[in-house]
Amino acid sequence: MILEEAKRVIRVEAEALLNLEASIDRTFEKAVEMILNTTGRVVVTGMGKSGLIGQKIASTMASTGTPAFFLHPAEGIHGDLGMIMKGDVVIAISNSGETDEVVRILPIIKRLGASLIAMAGNPNSTLAKSGDIFLDISVKEEACPLGLAPTASTTVTLAMGDAIAVALLVSRGFKAEDFAMFHPGGALGRRLLLKVEDIMHSGEGLPLVSADTLMREALFTITSKGLGITGVTSEDGALVGVITDGDLRRALGQGLDIINLPASALMKKGAKRIRRDELAARALQQMEQYSITSLFVFSDDDATAPVGIVHLHDLLKAGIA
Repeated sequence: MILEEAKRVIRVEAEALLNLEASIDRTFEKAVEMILNTTGRVVVTGMGKSGLIGQKIASTMASTGTPAFFLHPAEGIHGDLGMIMKGDVVIAISNSGETDEVVRILPIIKRLGASLIAMAGNPNSTLAKSGDIFLDISVKEEACPLGLAPTASTTVTLAMGDAIAVALLVSRGFKAEDFAMFHPGGALGRRLLLKVEDIMHSGEGLPLVSADTLMREALFTITSKGLGITGVTSEDGALVGVITDGDLRRALGQGLDIINLPASALMKKGAKRIRRDELAARALQQMEQYSITSLFVFSDDDATAPVGIVHLHDLLKAGIA
């Protein structure tokens, strides 16, 4: 019984979404163009469940490049309509199209010089007739068996809002980096904003020895820098190889007297590299791909002398890994 009811609800809402898809036409395109061409903000308003969906729609728009905020219609009646400016686009949401608090602010919206996109389930309602553009969010039935609780209607409303937000995002050429600008505090923002040069070790923190350096000194460099690795450079400063603490353990296991050997005798030629302007998340991808814990950093693809090194621990501390 429970599983059957759950599947019925999902089926009803899925059918409502498919019907919404079939209804999208030039009117939707005009609504998106109206927002793209506005000099103001998008103000979303709605009461009750429509208001809750409206808050999410406004939030999605604001985080994807369209300045938007939610205005509670009841608060609007008592002074908050001053938040609306000439040139704004108001998206008013009401399934019935007759919600009193919403209907009461419609004349004021027009007087303030804002455009109105009406989202309603009744094309003959006051809200639908008042809008400069009407977007139909009607459903054949609610998923609620009593036909009372907003279910399919709120799902359709949310989907319509998402469709508008994403259409605006694509039209503006909004990129992942732009999205990260509005999400600097979360893990997503760190992955999309933090660059290798922001967390790399450079200057005195960069472990490097020349090819003819004796391993007794190279061992000190590996230990003192605390990264378990040192780069090996030629006379002109070009990186020609690396020595890791793993290389040292293997050499000792073979019974080699490494102390008096030059670094060039133990180094592995070449080194995985990354540019300083690459995203730190890209460094993590390379480390996972090659099963390594460090990458030497260069100023550009053709540079031979490293300017830094980034370690897996740095990515962990920065919240990338």
